[in-house]
Amino acid sequence: MTDQAKAKRKIFNFSLLRRVFHFAAPYKNKFYGSLVLAIVLAVIAPLRPMLIQLTINDGIKNNTTSHFIDGPGGFIIEITIIQIVLLMLETGLRFFFTFLTASLGQSVVRDMRVSTYKKILHLNLSQYDKTPIGTLTTRTINDIESINEIFSDGLIPIIADLLAIISVLAYMFSVSPVLTLVCLAPFPVLIVATYFFKESVNKSFIQVRNAVANLNAFVQEHITGMAVIQAFAAEKREFKKFNTINKQHRNANIKAIFAYSVFFPVVELVMALSIGLLVWWAAKDVVDDQQAEKLAVLLPHLYFV
Repeated sequence: MTDQAKAKRKIFNFSLLRRVFHFAAPYKNKFYGSLVLAIVLAVIAPLRPMLIQLTINDGIKNNTTSHFIDGPGGFIIEITIIQIVLLMLETGLRFFFTFLTASLGQSVVRDMRVSTYKKILHLNLSQYDKTPIGTLTTRTINDIESINEIFSDGLIPIIADLLAIISVLAYMFSVSPVLTLVCLAPFPVLIVATYFFKESVNKSFIQVRNAVANLNAFVQEHITGMAVIQAFAAEKREFKKFNTINKQHRNANIKAIFAYSVFFPVVELVMALSIGLLVWWAAKDVVDDQQAEKLAVLLPHLYFV
């Protein structure tokens, strides 16, 4: 594909995205509310690892006394209660965030389906001669349902995750820039793997979509025209065609699953390598008290990232 063709494809994709957000305009309150919740969740993200740091450094190492609970281990009990309350708060906020984004996506999908159905009703009759009914059904139901993922699992959740990662990394750099850079050393591998994963999944998604459309069109036409197939004794021939289309659909899904089966182990490998580098760098000579404290701070944050 030439650079000009790539540029046209990017412009076309952005124009499609603008058209999708045009349907989200009536639900701007849900959209803005989900963005606010994303920011709040990003702010809360570093708090639990910070509480773990306080538990290790102050509660276990320095045996700090509690402000509200008397007796041995009072500080640890106090921090544990705060963590439980924070965890419940974060769970509730994340529930409302997920509910809000899913509600936004379903509302947009409903409006798009109504608009698409009205468009299909006003098509010329010649269009139905050229396009199978099963393909139109697939475009109206399956393909539009995929747009729901832009809001429920796509754009807004990605923004929320990016904000959380930025807040966690900012705190990690404030604790120790050197150790943070050591932890992030393997991440270029993850960026490259993500790029190839994105390209592979994109191709697989197109193949699966086309295979589903062909499968639905074939089944719809042949069930409707079953009397004609039986009249010409073409059952075996059409069954072979069905097997061919079905295998294309299966192979397209296998390619998508294979991309996921390669990408997620790479993510786990990069995370394990980052933790290993962090421990090795902090302990390569002698782990003094200051390095131990930094290590105790960064390990929970790195696991979160």
